[in-house]
Amino acid sequence: MVRRNAERRAALVDAAIEVLAREGARGLTFRAVDGEAAVPAGTTSNYFTSRDDLLTQAGARVYERLQPDETAIAHQQAAGRDRETYAALMRDLVSRIASFRTGYLALLELRLEATRRPELRRVLTERVRADIDANVAHHEASGLPGDATAVKLLMLTLNWLIVEQLTLPDVFTEAEREHLVTMAVERIVAAE
Repeated sequence: MVRRNAERRAALVDAAIEVLAREGARGLTFRAVDGEAAVPAGTTSNYFTSRDDLLTQAGARVYERLQPDETAIAHQQAAGRDRETYAALMRDLVSRIASFRTGYLALLELRLEATRRPELRRVLTERVRADIDANVAHHEASGLPGDATAVKLLMLTLNWLIVEQLTLPDVFTEAEREHLVTMAVERIVAAE
């Protein structure tokens, strides 16, 4: 029973992410999530105490789903330790994140909503800070060139490139995006 409840909760949160991406934060209702998840009316309200609870859970779930899988981690660990390899890893990262379009768009909606909801802002701030710290620690342990500041600058740069790709996909061609990622690494990460 507990496992089924955890699976149902995850399915409802995933449905909330889809609703957020499609309808925005204003469209996120328990009824909309019930419909997206194809469950009986009232199901979502049985799993979440409030809309704020659902928003917070959706924010946490997006980050869970954006984590690289074991194959991607193994690829990163086996890769070279130079700027060219770093650029290739960053191009893969942008592609992987952009492939979860609804999750990233939902995350943008959540960030906007966090400007009005202190609890959501607190949760997202903690999650983003932990993500930054984990990325810096992973980078430092990887032996790739660059320091913590380079990692943070690349995160900021690539995040906006991803926003551009997901919201206005015709601004840059795929080749331009790949070139921009390569140039960002070349210009931000100091040569060894």
